[in-house]
Amino acid sequence: MTQPKVIIADDHPLFRAALKQAVVESFSATDILETDNFTSLLKIVEQTPSLEIVFLDLHMPGNNGFTGLSQLRNHYPDLVVIMVSSDDNPEIMRKAIDLGAAAFIPKSADLVTISNAISCVLEGEEWLPENVENSFDSQSVNAINEHQRLAKQLSKLTPQQYIVLTYIADGQLNKQIAYDLDIKETTVKKHVSAILAKLQVNNRTLAGLAYQQLHLTNTENKPIAI
Repeated sequence: MTQPKVIIADDHPLFRAALKQAVVESFSATDILETDNFTSLLKIVEQTPSLEIVFLDLHMPGNNGFTGLSQLRNHYPDLVVIMVSSDDNPEIMRKAIDLGAAAFIPKSADLVTISNAISCVLEGEEWLPENVENSFDSQSVNAINEHQRLAKQLSKLTPQQYIVLTYIADGQLNKQIAYDLDIKETTVKKHVSAILAKLQVNNRTLAGLAYQQLHLTNTENKPIAI
């Protein structure tokens, strides 16, 4: 049986080595690529259509919160994305799943736990650390529903529309977006109209705010221990 091809995207060499060991033990034998920044990850994914699983560090260079996860899910919906992070905040872990991750593995996990998480994903299941689900109240459930709704809406955007949305969220005008993407301004306007319709909002400000939900909030973005 052909083993899945994997890439580990994390800027900490020691954790990449530990994760690689867990992957090898789980898959027995597989191709494992590595990178330490999100820009490089995108290039490798584009050039390697046989990739099946991405281990994505929540805080690696070029990845702002869940923007990397969302972009991968939009551009490469067949990829399985497993988030990894030093964060142990249950809300962040749950948010990752709601936005399309197959699992969230804390960097504090031992090799056995990591291997178990990988095995669950290979069986088509989602994985979170034990007892995470029990930590949510009614307010958290409402947030979960909102994140799932946002993920569904973002998945409806074409890759080009998704990129235009990132520019909108950055406050860029249609003329600036057209120049940067080397497309006509009328094309940008059509993309913006489609984006507003798919996100079910009335203006580009609300569209930008929707995208910014992918960023970590002040309460989520607490100091990280490496």
